This record gives sequence, structure tokens and C-alpha cells, in this order.
Amino acid sequence: MKQEKSFTEGKIFAPLLCFAVPVLFALFLQTMYGAVDLLIVGQFGGDSAEVYVSAVATGSQVMQTLTVVVTGLAMGLTIYVGREIGAGMRERAGKIIGSGIWLFGLIALAVTAVMICIAPFMTRMMHAPEEAFEQTVRYITICSIGAIFIVAYNLVGSIFRGIGDSKIPLLTVAIACVLNIAGDLLFVAVFRMGASGAAIATVAAQAASVLISLLIIRKRDLPFQFSIKDIRPKGDYIGQMLKVGIPIAFQDLLVNISFLVITAIVNSLGLTASAGLGVAEKMCGFIMLVPSAFMQSMSAFVAQNMGAGKPERARKALLCGIASSLAVSAVMAYFSFFHGDLLARIFAKDTQVILAAADYLKAYALDCLLTSFLFCFIGYFNGCSRTTFVMLQGVIGAFGVRIPASWFMSRQANVTLFHIGLATPASSLVQILLCGGYFWWLTRKQKSGNLYC
Repeated sequence: MKQEKSFTEGKIFAPLLCFAVPVLFALFLQTMYGAVDLLIVGQFGGDSAEVYVSAVATGSQVMQTLTVVVTGLAMGLTIYVGREIGAGMRERAGKIIGSGIWLFGLIALAVTAVMICIAPFMTRMMHAPEEAFEQTVRYITICSIGAIFIVAYNLVGSIFRGIGDSKIPLLTVAIACVLNIAGDLLFVAVFRMGASGAAIATVAAQAASVLISLLIIRKRDLPFQFSIKDIRPKGDYIGQMLKVGIPIAFQDLLVNISFLVITAIVNSLGLTASAGLGVAEKMCGFIMLVPSAFMQSMSAFVAQNMGAGKPERARKALLCGIASSLAVSAVMAYFSFFHGDLLARIFAKDTQVILAAADYLKAYALDCLLTSFLFCFIGYFNGCSRTTFVMLQGVIGAFGVRIPASWFMSRQANVTLFHIGLATPASSLVQILLCGGYFWWLTRKQKSGNLYC
């Protein structure tokens, strides 16, 4: 039986970095996956390019909300499996994974049915510009039909990150990204299907990626015992997964709702602002790659060490993650603040759209520095199963700061996307203060022996 990477012995920085690099590439490809849709409809949409960009930008925001909820729930599986692997309970880990597959199969069916029904409602809630309304509904509906593949796609990644393998998730997203590019070029550039073509390419790529990945996994030796018989509901395992995963998913949902609200606010400012925000948000996905990679890696690393009873090692990993993330994020922040227009030109041709996107990116440059701290803290607390706190700090940041600040800014005279965008770093700053205080309290309790993560 293959021995997967252990995070509980030896050096800290090198194993954490080696695990984070494939996660980083996987996130990069996944961001490319969504960005390619916007890029190709923007470059090959002809006279309707601005409409297609707005539709794909708004529609993908809605689908991203669905994806982060699924990913948040799946993080419960990642952390649960990681703890069992760290404790040496590999047979039990296989049974937990079986229960997880059953649970997420049920979730996939429910999500598909609900999303198809509410696509027009969601489009209205997003205040999609009238010119792009129909295209946005089509994009959301088509992607919703493939929701089962979105769930399966994220489930595969969560299982393997939990056992310390970040290469299979990288392979999965690489396959999807290549197929999505090919599909976009076919349906959008050749068949001129606009936003609908981009959605079809997305669903087809994810479906093919899942099937190919399962064939590859069947040929691998896995560090846990697993059979088809294990795919059945077991209340204790599902309860533990949901206990950890629901707060993460709820927090991610509310955070994304806050960004949906910002999108709706900006959409009300007109088609150019809507398209500019869509372009900027795609660039923000790339800007936040390194902090996001360390957040996911931190969760798996910390979960294994907590399972092995090594909280001090987990705290050292947090410091390594923050330092590494901040070093790279400083470079990304520089380019975002001073050269945002060059970055925006990748996705748009219209000068006004480019200027609007660059304006928003200046605010995100500040947030890029702050998330180096925030995302590592969140990954650490997730790995400690302190997901209720993660949820609470996310709710405070989203609804106590980000939404009120963006709404207030939008009501000011001569408002720009930079002013609205400042709501995000303001929220991150508040959340970092909350995380720092909670980390100090948690560390004191652990060292005194009154509390164990």
C-alpha cells in the first residue's frame, strides 16, 4: 500500500511548500478555467462582446457561490480524513470517504434541481443589465445542469488533499482547463454561441475531467482501504463531516453573497461598470492565488498534526505560511496597483472597461497584502476544527464591514470602482484583528493544558 506524504515528522517549511505548490498550480488552472470563458467571449464576441462579458461575469459569480459552498462542505471531509491519516487510522479513513461520496452524491442531485429552477430569479437578484439578462440566465441554467460534475470535481480534490496528495487535484483541474479552452474556442470562436457556448464548454470539460480522473485513480495504490460497499451513509461519519464542513460552507456562502451584493451594486451603475468589475474579479482570482494555496495547504497540514497531537508544529507551520505568502503577495500587489490597466487588457478591448477594471484592482492590491495573513489564519483554524469561529469572523467581515462600506461608497457623488473596492481590504483588516486575538487566546489555552484543538 502506498504511503502518502506525512506532515507530522521532520522539517516544516519544505513539506508545506512542496504540498502548496501543486495546490497553487491547481488553483491557477482553475482560475484560468473561469477566466478563459471571459477572455474568449471578450475577444470573439464581436459587437456583442460587452454583453457576453457582463453575462459570463455575473453568471460565473453565481456559480462560484455554489462552488465555494460545495468546497466548504468538502473541507469537512478533507479535515476529517486528514486527522484520521495523522492518527494512523487508515482503514477508518476509507469508510469515511465512502460516506462522503454518498453524501455529496445526494447534494449534487439537490443542487442541480434547485439551480435550474431559480436561474431567472438569481439573474434578477444580481441586477444584471437588461442587455445581458437573457444571456446571463442561459449561462446559469446550462452550468446548473452540470452541477453534479462541479460537486464530483471538488470532491476528488478534497479527498486527496486530506491524505496529503495535492498532485491528483492538480491533474484533475489540468485536464478540465485544457478541455475548457478547446470547448470555448469551438463553441464561442467558431460556432459564435456567446455566453451559452462558454457554459457548454465549462460543463463538458468538467464532465470529461471527472471521468478521466476516476480512470486514473483506479490504477493507483491508495493509502486507505476502500471498496464500492463503503459508499453508504453512516451517521457518525456524516455528522462529523457536517459538523466541521457546515460552518466553513456557511461562512464561504455569506462571504460570496457579500461579493454578489457588490456585483449587484456595481451592475446598477451600468454595463461598462458591470463589465469592468467582471474583468477585475477574474484578475483578482489570479492575484489571490498564493494566499488561497496556503490556506488550503494549511488546513491539511494542521489537521494531520492535530490528529498526531502536535499543536506546536502546527503553529510553526502557520508562521511559515504567512511569511511565504506575504513575500509573493507583495509583488502581486505592486503590479495590481501600478499596472492594473495592462492586466485588464488581457480580458477586454474597450478602453472604458479597461480603466474601470484597473480602478478596482488598485483597491484589491491592498487586500492582496492583508489576505496573506487572513487566509493562513483561516486555514489554520479550519485544520484545528475551529470552523465556528471561522464562520463568525467571516460573517462579521462580510455583513459588518464589506457590504455596508460598498453600499455607502456607491451612494457618494462621482463614485469609482476604486472607492467601492476599498470595502474589501477594510473587511480583511477587521477579520485579521479578530483572528489574531483568537489565535492568542487559543495558544494560551493549549499551552496551559486547558484546551486541545
